[in-house]
Amino acid sequence: MKLRALRRDRAARTGLELFLFDRVFADCLERMALMNRPFERALLIGCPDPGWAERLRAIAAEVDVRDPGPQFANAAGGDIIIEDAWEPDSQAYDLVVAIGTLDTVNDLPLALRLIGYAMRPGGLFIGAVSGGDTLPELRAAMRAADALAGVAAPHVHPRIEASALSSLLADAGFERPVVDVERVRVSYRSLERLVGDLRAMGATNILRSKAPSLARSHRTAASRAFAERAVEGRTTETFEIIHFAAWVGQSG
Repeated sequence: MKLRALRRDRAARTGLELFLFDRVFADCLERMALMNRPFERALLIGCPDPGWAERLRAIAAEVDVRDPGPQFANAAGGDIIIEDAWEPDSQAYDLVVAIGTLDTVNDLPLALRLIGYAMRPGGLFIGAVSGGDTLPELRAAMRAADALAGVAAPHVHPRIEASALSSLLADAGFERPVVDVERVRVSYRSLERLVGDLRAMGATNILRSKAPSLARSHRTAASRAFAERAVEGRTTETFEIIHFAAWVGQSG
């Protein structure tokens, strides 16, 4: 979790890449607007853009912000959060919006239960996480590097499968879960450009037992494998986004 915070702080310092974050947040706002209901107090978990809180106030009268990265949290006037290790007030929120952080907690079921504890009966929990089919070209390139090294190493942390998320939400006490998948395809001239975008999203490897730095020959093998998938000089990478929404039962 310390490394996750450092990755987000580095992105805040060096220049954040927001194109996926903004896409997901705009989608959540659109879905909530279609519900045509007011919210009294919202919690925004994951806030790389301090302007998000103000945009959410068009839907909720009061907005609290929490982010795993200290710099993102401070910029938005919020607090730091580790989603599976915080102590929320009971029934504090009738809306929780979680953007792109729940897939990097150690104990997702516990994180979901804590969020549910913080929510009022009838409240809406909505957001998005990175899905299991994210970054197939990067994973293939890393396998090429591992083949040259003669050992398999963890380069990308495990992702949530869309088929499992509804059950996880239901097990945490949420009702009427809805899950759908969006695949965003982005073309890159090189593996290095893709890794640069991931670094600017704070989305590079945060595994405790992560692979050591690649030797130059292994990096070359990965870059070559990525380039071999190119069409007209660009390789298309896929970001799988799992959108979700669920409700807290009226019985609390």
